[in-house]
Amino acid sequence: MIEFNKSNIRIWSRLGSCGAYGMTMCELPVEDDKVVAITADLCFYSGLDRFKQKYPDRLYNVGIAEQNLIGVAGGMASEGLNVFASTYASFAVTRALDQVKVNMGYMNLPIKLIGLTSGLSVSILGATHMCYEDIAIIRSLPNIVILSPADCTETVKATIAASKYNGPVYLRLSGTMNAPIVYNEDYDFELGKAIKLKQGKDVTIIATGTMVYNSIKAAEELEEDGISCTVIDMHTIRPLDTKILDIECKSAKMIVTVEEHGVFGGLGAAISDYYADKMCCPIYKIGLSDEYKHAGTYDKLIEDTGLSIKSIKDKVKQLYSLL
Repeated sequence: MIEFNKSNIRIWSRLGSCGAYGMTMCELPVEDDKVVAITADLCFYSGLDRFKQKYPDRLYNVGIAEQNLIGVAGGMASEGLNVFASTYASFAVTRALDQVKVNMGYMNLPIKLIGLTSGLSVSILGATHMCYEDIAIIRSLPNIVILSPADCTETVKATIAASKYNGPVYLRLSGTMNAPIVYNEDYDFELGKAIKLKQGKDVTIIATGTMVYNSIKAAEELEEDGISCTVIDMHTIRPLDTKILDIECKSAKMIVTVEEHGVFGGLGAAISDYYADKMCCPIYKIGLSDEYKHAGTYDKLIEDTGLSIKSIKDKVKQLYSLL
């Protein structure tokens, strides 16, 4: 049984989302003897070293062969195993897209695909390894649940929830080691049910992944400027929590989405699509622009792409002044 205490939460934060995923995987076979892990030569970066030592007969490395990764995962899933397949997000959703479409989308096999280091996480490796189009790609395929946890505590929650879900799941892991903590104690996590972290009366900020923390901090600073913000953690991109969207559509003066993902096809697009045929307040999207980014440090690229706390605050303040 995984304990959500302050000590574990600090450890998960230091390890980053991949490490938190790996530690969670070590506990899953205790309750489910069908759990297996597959990786495309990324055992260490998947945080699966401990898993390999503890369950050597449950870890499979297919080598640098991402398409084969999904094919093998499909075969195992069809035989009743609870399969977690991990590789870099950039390779999981592009290089192996045909296999993801057929095995997870069309065949609806309960593969749990773990997209490691999504967004700008491996920014130093350049555009080939950065991945800020994965939500858009997976959203275009039917049947696949999309999870984007806000921090490492939620990564653990999302991994557990995925293990219990009998269907295909894409788990998007973003951020770096020593990740900011959003959830510092145990809480209820449910697929498809967003979490309201802060209540305000002027602007509703709906964020996902790493941008949940930045949005909370931006909202706190906006409060000092007289702009009251609601902040929502939309950890599930599919299925969207439409109940909370209906509430915010009626109560907010303005809605802003924030994500470490391209503005095309991501969280902002999913929410805009839902609101398209409804009477609603203005909706704005904050995310990565339509271009490839040069290599650099994670913090520098977050700053350069307008996703820092200050940038989010300034953008929301500017948009609010236009109302």
